[in-house]
Amino acid sequence: MKNDALTDVRFDSLGLTPSLLDGLEEAGFTYCTPIQAATLPLALKGRDVAGQAQTGTGKSAAFLLATMHYLMETPVEEDKRGPWSIMLAPTRELALQIHKDAELLGRFTGLKCVAVYGGTGYDSQRQSLQAGVDIIIGTPGRIIDFYKQGIFRLDNIEVVVLDEADRMFDLGFISDIRYLLRRMPPAHERINMLYSATLSHRVMELAYEHMNEPEVVRIEPEQVTADKVSQILYHVSKEEKIRLLIGLLQRQEMTRTIIFVNTKRAADNVTGYLLGNDFDAAVLSGDIPQNKREALLKRFQNGELPILVATDVAARGLHIPEVSHVINFDLPQEAEDYVHRIGRTARAGAAGDAISLACDEYVYSLPDIEAYIDQKIPTEVPDPELMVEPKPPKRIRRAAPAGGRHGRGKPRSGGPRRGGSRRTQPDGG
Repeated sequence: MKNDALTDVRFDSLGLTPSLLDGLEEAGFTYCTPIQAATLPLALKGRDVAGQAQTGTGKSAAFLLATMHYLMETPVEEDKRGPWSIMLAPTRELALQIHKDAELLGRFTGLKCVAVYGGTGYDSQRQSLQAGVDIIIGTPGRIIDFYKQGIFRLDNIEVVVLDEADRMFDLGFISDIRYLLRRMPPAHERINMLYSATLSHRVMELAYEHMNEPEVVRIEPEQVTADKVSQILYHVSKEEKIRLLIGLLQRQEMTRTIIFVNTKRAADNVTGYLLGNDFDAAVLSGDIPQNKREALLKRFQNGELPILVATDVAARGLHIPEVSHVINFDLPQEAEDYVHRIGRTARAGAAGDAISLACDEYVYSLPDIEAYIDQKIPTEVPDPELMVEPKPPKRIRRAAPAGGRHGRGKPRSGGPRRGGSRRTQPDGG
């Protein structure tokens, strides 16, 4: 099935609950993407789904709409309390993005969604859970932390979603996921959805172990990479990459750019040179405090910050509109990461450019990348005019990490109050 940006399937043809149609109309969404058109009808009938689609094709809206429709349309016993659904994501950035999408699509449902993730907001997250919640969206570690404290129960979970399941394996979260799944009602008593950029053997093994005969849906694009991404690769020595990067930025019109590197040290080095050469840039990596990361992403999304230098923490799950260029300063060491990185541009049918610098340190991954995307990346020799002599870098100062709370809160007595009403449609607002 070709992965065009949209299909001719309208959301209002799927029988979605009225409050969700109101949210879709308010958000300006009329037609489904291929993954939505293929999986929503199945999930709306209560079928388990294992869905594969490339990044940026609307997977989160597919499982959010299916989940919220079920919760709105399915009555619950008066003595039962939420949460009714848990959505697991590998990174806090992805959890926050899913929560943002949930607030947008579900704004007229009355359902209460809480984002739960590490790094910040411990007390506020706990208070939100204690106040009552319908859908928990978060990373496995922090969710388990609150569960072990008795902040919420898993007895009444009716819908489970695993997003970016392949990345869950990469980050070592599978044991945590199994811990949570085994404390929920059995698979045949709940709806289970798994979405991933790749449905590898290990992902499908997880699906068949913890799901109820899932329908497998693969949206196969004509190319693994987004059709409208213009790719180019420069072979350059490690020592000359900064010269070429500065030359490219000076001579090409780049409105919003993500530069990917493989290490935090490289991120600081590249950012230092960018600042020293009059480019406004900032680092997004795993050791940046969460509140600062959120502020950086907001500035970047709003167009106030033109360049973000990122490690692979930003390669998945972030929906940032109008990214004109992705630059792989370092070629990724895993072929799949190349696809996820360049998928930050050309989202939802837009066009974009992906530029890769293949140096002697990381060029060894190029054959695997080209085999994975089933194409040769067009190669050019850098124009001598692009090899500029950069000004000295500025020093990047890292703030000392704040002392984090790991929480020793006393177990709460009684269950949380239920969040939004699921029995009646709100009048509006």
